[in-house]
Amino acid sequence: MADPYATLGVARGATEADIKKAYRKLAKELHPDRNKDNKAASDRFTKVTQAYDLLTDKDKRARFDRGEIDGDGNPTSPFGFGTGGGGAGGFRPGPGGRGGFDMGPEGQGGDFSDIFEGLFGGRAGGAGGGFASGFGRRAQPKGGNVAYRLKVPFEDAATLSPQRITLADGKTIDLKLPAGVDTGTQMRLSGKGDPGPGGAGDAIVTVEVQPHRFYTRDGDDVRVDLPINLAEAVLGGKVRVPTVEGAVMLSVPKGATSGKTLRLKGRGFHRKDGTRGDQLVTLMIDLPTDDADLTRFVEGWSGANTDPRAKLGV
Repeated sequence: MADPYATLGVARGATEADIKKAYRKLAKELHPDRNKDNKAASDRFTKVTQAYDLLTDKDKRARFDRGEIDGDGNPTSPFGFGTGGGGAGGFRPGPGGRGGFDMGPEGQGGDFSDIFEGLFGGRAGGAGGGFASGFGRRAQPKGGNVAYRLKVPFEDAATLSPQRITLADGKTIDLKLPAGVDTGTQMRLSGKGDPGPGGAGDAIVTVEVQPHRFYTRDGDDVRVDLPINLAEAVLGGKVRVPTVEGAVMLSVPKGATSGKTLRLKGRGFHRKDGTRGDQLVTLMIDLPTDDADLTRFVEGWSGANTDPRAKLGV
C-alpha cells in the first residue's frame, strides 16, 4: 500500500495542478511505448497511474488523508469500527452461528448506506433490500490533447502532398492533407496526445498554408501574373507558364493586352466534392527600358497617336 503522494513525488498539500504536472512528467518517462520490454518501468507506470487516479478523485483523496483508505483505495477498517462486543454494534455471529450484522442495542437497525457507498461506490438498499448498481469503477480520465501547428507550402496544399510532422515524443508521422485544406483546417490524430489512466489524448493539428512568392489563392483557384514581352503580345505564340504541378505551355493570342486572363483547367486546389479549381493566368506586358530600337519604332508608329482612354471619357 504505497503512499500516492510519495509515488508521484508531491507534498501532501499539493494542488491539483501540481499533481497533474507530476503525473504528466512521470507518465511520459515511464510510458510503455517508450519502455518496451522494461517490466520495471511498466509496473511503475501502473502505480503512478493508480496514485494519480486516487489523488484526482477529491472524495478518495480526502478519505486517504483521514486514514480511512490505504494507497490502493482499500478501506483500512472495512466497516469503520472494531469486531469486539459492546453496545456500539459490530459484525458478529448471528443466530445459529451464521455471520450477520448486529443491529445495535435493542435491535435498532443501523443505516449502512454510507458504509456500502464507501466500499462499493454505490448506495445500499433499495426497494428489494438489495444493493444498487455501482460496483464498477468510474470511467478513467484520458490524457490531455496536444496542439500542433503545421506549416504547409502553398504548392503542397494545392496538390495535397503528404506532410511529415514530429510529435512531442519524437515520433514522426506522414499526414495526408484533406481536400479543401486551407489555413485553419484542423486534423485530429487519435491517441497521439498526452498519456492518461484512461488512454492517451489526441493530437490536434492546425494547418497554416504558407504564402507564395508569386501564386495567390482565390477560393479554389490559383492566380498568377505572367510577364510577356511586346513581341509575344503582338504576334502571339506559346509560352511556358509555372503551375503548382510544374511548368506547362500556354497559348498567348495575337494582340494580347496587359490584364487579359487565361484559364488553365484543373490546376488549382482540390475541392471536397472531388473536383478541382483552375489556374488563372493574367498577362502582363513587360517593356524593356532604354531600348533605342523600340523608341525609334514607337516614334515613327502611326498608332502612337491613338487614345486608349477615350472610352473612359477623359
